[in-house]
Amino acid sequence: MLQHLAGVATSGKPLSAAFDLNELIPRWQSSLLTTWRSWMCTQTKQTLQQVQQGVPHSKLGGMSNAMSLRSAPAFGVFDSEEDVVRFAKVAMFTHRESTAHMGAEFFSRVTYRVIHESLSPRQAIEQVAALPSTSDFVRTKVAQGLAKADEAMDSSSALSKEEFADDLALTSMARLWDVGKTEPIKVGKASPTEGTLPGAVYFIAKYEGDFMSAVRMNAEVGGDTASRSVAIGMVMGAAQGLEGIPDSLGNGNLVEWEAAEELLNQLPLIKDAQRSSRKSKEEL
Repeated sequence: MLQHLAGVATSGKPLSAAFDLNELIPRWQSSLLTTWRSWMCTQTKQTLQQVQQGVPHSKLGGMSNAMSLRSAPAFGVFDSEEDVVRFAKVAMFTHRESTAHMGAEFFSRVTYRVIHESLSPRQAIEQVAALPSTSDFVRTKVAQGLAKADEAMDSSSALSKEEFADDLALTSMARLWDVGKTEPIKVGKASPTEGTLPGAVYFIAKYEGDFMSAVRMNAEVGGDTASRSVAIGMVMGAAQGLEGIPDSLGNGNLVEWEAAEELLNQLPLIKDAQRSSRKSKEEL
């Protein structure tokens, strides 16, 4: 998605081209078939096959309820909350299930308000959850995640005294999920949005202001750490910026750091911010 948005921004085309699947899908398809070196989820494989078979864009994707949140670069392009949400949904063309889209919209709105309204992550989470347009599903899951974070932070609670409190917290928020394995697993640590949404809210609320702890504990809990981590990174990154990333994970230590930074610097809002910063320094 970052490559796509940077490509649109430097093409001379209007930014509305970012929403056009005729622009996005060829770039996505080319990347997956040439330079992509990571694991592909079932929905990505299915949608890639659909594209190769000529399925109309309006019918692409499958019914996975995994929260496939991919829109973080949109905050460097669009200064409208509704445009950010719209792009979040376009970027999820591989997924058609409603709760997955609800989760992506929720975290997009939260991140936008952290950036543009100077809210804390928890304030933004509570504000977006209270919107009349927010579904009962999302509202219930947010309340679940916040309540569990509060319980884990309460020194008088039994949960706070557990050695693996975060692991217990996530599994306690979920029902058993029978996926045809020898044993059922709990959804709180698996891919469905009903678990990843409150799980991400839990880590953001419990470790607010401490990005590294949130990242580390999310990874240690296991399960679908990736789905939770994108939401955690978006919201906490919006609040803390690059300063929240320790040197051990910073420039020179992440494989894609330099490449990602080069692309980010092509996004219009980031370029504008850099120009303003340079101008202010020159004036000083």
